[in-house]
Amino acid sequence: MLVIAHPFRFAIQSGPFNDPAALREYAKKVEDLGYSDLFSSDHIGIADPFLPLLVAAEATTTLRFGPLVLNNEFHHPVLVARTAATFDLLTEGRLVLGLGTGYMRSEHDASDITLRPPRDRVTRLGESVDALRSLLDDGATTYEGNHFTLEIQDLGVRPVQPRVPILIGGHGHRLVSMAARKADIFQFTGMTHDPQTGQLTAGGFARNIVAQRHEWVRAAARERYDHLELSTLAQQTKVGAGAAEARTAAATRMKIEPELIDETPFVLIGSVAQVIEKLHGLREEFGIHPLFRATPKTSHPSSKPSPAIESRRMVCG
Repeated sequence: MLVIAHPFRFAIQSGPFNDPAALREYAKKVEDLGYSDLFSSDHIGIADPFLPLLVAAEATTTLRFGPLVLNNEFHHPVLVARTAATFDLLTEGRLVLGLGTGYMRSEHDASDITLRPPRDRVTRLGESVDALRSLLDDGATTYEGNHFTLEIQDLGVRPVQPRVPILIGGHGHRLVSMAARKADIFQFTGMTHDPQTGQLTAGGFARNIVAQRHEWVRAAARERYDHLELSTLAQQTKVGAGAAEARTAAATRMKIEPELIDETPFVLIGSVAQVIEKLHGLREEFGIHPLFRATPKTSHPSSKPSPAIESRRMVCG
């Protein structure tokens, strides 16, 4: 099956973003290293997912920003649309809006926000995306669904981008299929969670599981498949010296076989050549070309080019 070879693109998800001076320097370094995007996250107990990124945007010129991902259960689509449009306006068109269903029960219990059953969360997310698409594209919406009845004649603020890209990550069939129909970027998620507790495991790491999700995406996207970006979030990277030890440690920590570390799209461990070969294989087999890297919450980007950047140079020259 032919998969179109899109150019590679690389992004970082990081935090905490509590120090404005450090954040400015961090964002500059990320941009200088050639990454295309810098993402925050959305959890109780850390900074707001949008506000710190405005500080980072002021220090950069091309880097794009967004939450990876907003917990849709925490938010109302009209208010998200207002924030997203304002952010895109103030950053001159550099927003990528990441959305997810939410999963961490402890956050919801602590904040007295209901965590709906998975099926209801997927339905509500789909309705939120429909409302957001209208509000961001047209500045207005008339919408009636199971979770929202909206009559917004004028949002009052418009984004710079004609179409703000929406990213949705997911694993289950209904969520993957909905994302394929509605999102601009779909993200394969290797970490799965218990629907009751939100406890994370590496339940989606196997390559055959990713292949199945890829088929779900292709079937649901239909004619829009070639315009849909497919991405993955690398949970751990280690390149060069110490890779063998990191491989063993990662397998132990994630409670998986070391061989799975070698095949999964969600870990990049090995020599530069091995990681580059893996990235090319993922693009050829699944069309994955945006590669998102989760960094430790206290880390800063290396002053040396990452394997992702080395791979980009090999592809792009």
